Amino acid sequence: MDDTIADHLAVTPLTTLALFSVTDTGKGALNTRQTGYKRITGDPGTRIIREAHERGVRVELVFTSFGGARNRAFFADEVRQDVTITALVALASDLGLDGINVDIEGLDPLSVGEYGSFVGRLRAAVVTADPGDRVTVATQANVLGAAMAAAAVAAGADRAFLMGYDYRVAGSSPGATSPLDRRDGDRDLAWSIELYAAAGVPPQQTLLGLPLYGMTWPVAGPVVGAPETGRGEAWIPRRHLDLLADPAADPLRDEQEMVEVYLLGSDGSMGPPSPGASAPAVDRTWTAVYVDSAETLTPKMALANANGFAGVGFWAIGYERGLPSYTALMERFVAGEPMEASAGG
Repeated sequence: MDDTIADHLAVTPLTTLALFSVTDTGKGALNTRQTGYKRITGDPGTRIIREAHERGVRVELVFTSFGGARNRAFFADEVRQDVTITALVALASDLGLDGINVDIEGLDPLSVGEYGSFVGRLRAAVVTADPGDRVTVATQANVLGAAMAAAAVAAGADRAFLMGYDYRVAGSSPGATSPLDRRDGDRDLAWSIELYAAAGVPPQQTLLGLPLYGMTWPVAGPVVGAPETGRGEAWIPRRHLDLLADPAADPLRDEQEMVEVYLLGSDGSMGPPSPGASAPAVDRTWTAVYVDSAETLTPKMALANANGFAGVGFWAIGYERGLPSYTALMERFVAGEPMEASAGG
């Protein structure tokens, strides 16, 4: 939430905007020193909320609680939870928001029942304050996430946001952060969608979350799937507009995982060497960037339609600023146009 995000949101065809995020102090009260709280309640948030409502866009407040120790303490203390519920409902009311999103990560599997109870009590408080408001949960694309989504929906949550990303992270091998069909046979989008269905999460209450970011790793050579030589890190498109606008930076497309791959040499070269090219310098190193484009997101959004989902969401709006192809993709989806992938290249 910086000075340019409101202008970007004004031309982004969202139906719901989730403001990330607020958390509690450890005693239940909201942490007013946190950056997210300050921006949501300050000038950036005030403008974002006002202008979103003028466009007919719903706005939700995100409550986060990350980490095993923190969540064990939170879900073992119902009094603390109820203090948080009261504070969240009061803040949503003060800001004129349309609901609350709950994003709990690092939950002990033994606490899924307490998590569901918390979500149910939160929703009861939310709709008592305003019957038109709703509660959404953001849950991970794994077995625990599916169990949490099922528990939350059973307790009354209106939507479950399946976070269909982070399949690859800094410590993993290179590849798509949101693979359509994973090369190594590990977990992918199709697997997670089937998992949620098996857990009994209704598709009409499920949102498919997709990434507006990628990952980059140092790799052994200029080949898609080359092994990493070090840890990866997140790659935000908005921070690399110069590369994305460079006609010489023509990515390869992994048609199986459905992701763009940029291969970057330390000497400024891009892509695999041409046939017959001279041998590369021995001291050249390589970096691989795996990132979704509007074209590779298209068949993933098609999965939401094919499975009867309530919609698609993104982490995080703003990462794609300066790249109108993503906005055009969202416009097509909202308009109900067929989600068909273009040819790779």
